Amino acid sequence: MITKNPSLLLARLALLVVYFWFGLLKVLGMSPGSEMVEKILGMTMPFFLFSTFIILFGLFEMLIGILFLIPKWEKFAVGLFALHMFTTTLPLFFMGEVWTSMFVPTLEGQYIVKNLALIACAACIYTSTRND
Repeated sequence: MITKNPSLLLARLALLVVYFWFGLLKVLGMSPGSEMVEKILGMTMPFFLFSTFIILFGLFEMLIGILFLIPKWEKFAVGLFALHMFTTTLPLFFMGEVWTSMFVPTLEGQYIVKNLALIACAACIYTSTRND
């Protein structure tokens, strides 16, 4: 059994759905965020071919979602999640296009800021596994 706590199960399922779904969209070339990813990739790792990166990035996201469901792998998932949160937060600091004005994010900026809710889910999962 994954968990006896329904709230933790809901947090795990939410992370699975968001990460697997958004990752799959990247792998299939259907992600509305691809343009932003391509731009930040060009700024941070211009030597990396975008067509390869976006597929690997999508697979990475799908893996994170799956790992949150597997007992004893949650801590590893949280580590990968932290790396992902770091990379996906970069546009807030390096791309003016995610802000219409100070403290007013564009739709893309809102997409990034919503990660605070994902961080809360991951933190709940992590704290529930600390004694394992």
